[in-house]
Amino acid sequence: MEVYLVRHTETTCEKGICYGQSDVDLKEPFLEPFKSIKKQISSDAIVFSSPLSRCMLLANYLSPSISVDSRLMEMNFGDWEMKNWDAIPEADFTPWMTDFVNVAVPNGESFVALHHRVTDFLATLVSEYNSKKIVIVTHAGVIRSILCAISNLPLKDAFTNKVDFGAVIKIEL
Repeated sequence: MEVYLVRHTETTCEKGICYGQSDVDLKEPFLEPFKSIKKQISSDAIVFSSPLSRCMLLANYLSPSISVDSRLMEMNFGDWEMKNWDAIPEADFTPWMTDFVNVAVPNGESFVALHHRVTDFLATLVSEYNSKKIVIVTHAGVIRSILCAISNLPLKDAFTNKVDFGAVIKIEL
């Protein structure tokens, strides 16, 4: 199965802001990056998207018909959403930084929790769309999780996978 992993384009959030599942806007202009992304994917692919607007806007540009799936949302950063990383209390931040894979953010989730919902989504794809071309418009954390799953890379090493804004990564499932 041919799968295109597409990260949304740059957001309006200033650098250093934690915005996981917060619904933030895309930085304009975004039409040129959208055109570039569209040229890199198969025109007959089925498009799936995170329900967050920064992904939906791109997904709707790529296809008139998209499937929205909440399992494709970025990590839930709970109490840290829309805070500057430097403003997060050290007592909360240190345990998470020591083991972000297993330690959940206060009132949020851990990376392994994100990974479980993402691999559940992948299992659905394989069982229901096995011979189709697929585009997944989503977030860096989700893409890193998928890349770990297909390459047997330990989750603790997920950040070795560079995923820029507007990245298109073609994989085979």
